Amino acid sequence: MASLLDKIKGITSKKDKSIACFVDGPNMIRKDTGVDLGKVKKKLQKYGSIKVAKVFLDQFASDKLIEAVTNQGYEVVIIPSDVDVALAVEAAQFIFKSNIDIIAIVSRDSDFKPILTKAKENGKETIIVGSEPDFSSALKNTADIVINAND
Repeated sequence: MASLLDKIKGITSKKDKSIACFVDGPNMIRKDTGVDLGKVKKKLQKYGSIKVAKVFLDQFASDKLIEAVTNQGYEVVIIPSDVDVALAVEAAQFIFKSNIDIIAIVSRDSDFKPILTKAKENGKETIIVGSEPDFSSALKNTADIVINAND
């Protein structure tokens, strides 16, 4: 009976978890990936409530793209230089926030493996959302949960 009770608690607590989501725009919002940010949000919501949803874009992002991302409910962060560094720094800050349970990274880029590792070391669950082609095996093998954005 206790195992059934534990399962019920696990289901309940899953819904109560808070997610901070960080999207590598130049890596994921491309014609060759076909990623739909609305679908990404729905997939993440199966694991908890999204409290932070940020898409990092470079200075070459079109106004149309910025508007589309904003309309999906994401905060747009425009970076004049290296998007990866800015995303990693922002995600690292949320590792140490007690009101966030899950760090979700939307990217195919293995540069984010250290963020996933550090999040896990600090008791956070990790989710990687990526797509083929070139979805990093290192990311898939590091994250607690792997989601293919195109499934």
